[in-house]
Amino acid sequence: MSIFEILMLVCWGSAWPFSIHKSYTSRSTKGKSLVFLLIALSGYVCSILHKIFYSYDYVIYLYLINMTMVSIDILLYLRNRRFQSIESIYAESNQESFRQKI
Repeated sequence: MSIFEILMLVCWGSAWPFSIHKSYTSRSTKGKSLVFLLIALSGYVCSILHKIFYSYDYVIYLYLINMTMVSIDILLYLRNRRFQSIESIYAESNQESFRQKI
């Protein structure tokens, strides 16, 4: 177990709640990248597997916490993308009805 590994996980882990809050309150995917989130999730999964098979210690729990937060952010991204598609359909239908009135 390395103090630097712990510090890295604490730093990354402290950023995820802010990202989750932004995703939840903005209801938008702007400023988010699904590819980035999936890469981060993959990195945490690989790190957890490494800890399980080669170097088990209590740092695995930090990886699990971070992986959970990334998973939540991915779910919020998908929710927000659905909201945006519904909004665009609604905007198009309103625009079409406006054109018909003219």
